[in-house]
Amino acid sequence: MCGLKHQKEKRSMDYFAGLDVSVKETSVCIVDDAGKIVREARVASEPEALLQVLTNTIYRFKRVGLEAGPLSQWLYSVLAEAGLPAICVETRHMRAVLKAQINKTDRNDARGMAQMMRVGLYRPVHVKTLRSQKLRMLLTHRKLLQSSFQNCRDSLPLGPRASSPDDLDARDRRNARSVR
Repeated sequence: MCGLKHQKEKRSMDYFAGLDVSVKETSVCIVDDAGKIVREARVASEPEALLQVLTNTIYRFKRVGLEAGPLSQWLYSVLAEAGLPAICVETRHMRAVLKAQINKTDRNDARGMAQMMRVGLYRPVHVKTLRSQKLRMLLTHRKLLQSSFQNCRDSLPLGPRASSPDDLDARDRRNARSVR
């Protein structure tokens, strides 16, 4: 009976995770609300590997922190979709807090990140959704095409400028007739 009570107490406890993400591997550190390290692991920087560690039913995460970087948008969206309370942390702020460490390793950075999540010592960064990233890309490409069209139109040494590609065709036919 005592064992079951201990398990219930353990499940009701809040946990915090820190992820130090690099291109190939991610260091994961999980701490309880008292600051005790519960689990540490090194896994591939792939969503499946991270979810395997973080979606264990033993842990009820209050915060899962990862540093803003090249892979953070991708990993953040996967963690959020899995229902984890992911927080992307500002890089400069995290670096300043972790600078006090004597031995700077990925493992220690993950430990420091987990402790930062536990005590609330972080600055969150807004992560755009995949949909908004795609929309921004489409708008940027549209603007580039419009600019290219304008540059082509301005470089033609013909009479009045056309306002659309159809106008260019009509002007070319008129100029071809006048040359005859």
